[in-house]
Amino acid sequence: MNSILFVLIPVFIIVVYFILRGNKSGQGPINNLTEEERNLLAHHVHYYQQLNTTAQQRFEHKIAAFLAYVRIEGVGIPIEALDRLLVASSAIIPVFGFEEDWQYKNLSSVLLYPDTFNSDFQFEGKERSILGMVGDGYMNGQMILSKSALHLGFSNMADKENTAIHEFVHLLDKSDGATDGVPDNLMKHEYTLPWVKMIHKEMQRIEKGKSDINPYAITNEAEFFAVVSEYFFEKPGQLKEKHPELYHILSETFLQDPAKQ
Repeated sequence: MNSILFVLIPVFIIVVYFILRGNKSGQGPINNLTEEERNLLAHHVHYYQQLNTTAQQRFEHKIAAFLAYVRIEGVGIPIEALDRLLVASSAIIPVFGFEEDWQYKNLSSVLLYPDTFNSDFQFEGKERSILGMVGDGYMNGQMILSKSALHLGFSNMADKENTAIHEFVHLLDKSDGATDGVPDNLMKHEYTLPWVKMIHKEMQRIEKGKSDINPYAITNEAEFFAVVSEYFFEKPGQLKEKHPELYHILSETFLQDPAKQ
């Protein structure tokens, strides 16, 4: 009995925490980035480095606006300026081509865990393999990210992978009401059927070991969309060369052509 309570009580506390945090919302003042923050972006965010001066200023403004309406909090860890900027960059990169005032209406807070966590949101002990998660139910409007995975995604070691961008793409996918790999409110109607066909064709290639796309993409259509979107933003030139049709539809969906930056 005591062992059951030992497991259930922390989970209950976390559930209540998520519910209370989810009920608090509202946008604070938009504060311009400091010189120190701009330097951090210039040093750590390759996407930002590739932009011209005017586009960098626009990126900075979108970062500041995001940080005004989404809370970033640490669970068991302090939050530093770089943590906030990397989370915000992960959010802005996929939507940089959208309208200036576009917002994630289905997000109110991002929680950073020190490292991987399990399905009970515990980041200590065994069976911890989750790097990021978009909340549903009582966690609706919230995201959890591993801080170590967040930072790794912006390092040169990450190659085609970026956990935080992956999770924000899931949010975009979810914004039409279904996390199914087909963002109906973003993708042009004429691309929907070709996109679905491409997904299943490439999944078959991955299963046969004939694709360089991360095998996690064959989990389902939603994971395929998120995985390929990571590739699109992390190695756009490589994706365009090896998978031009996928690149074209993603470029039309995100309203960006990062291979030209």
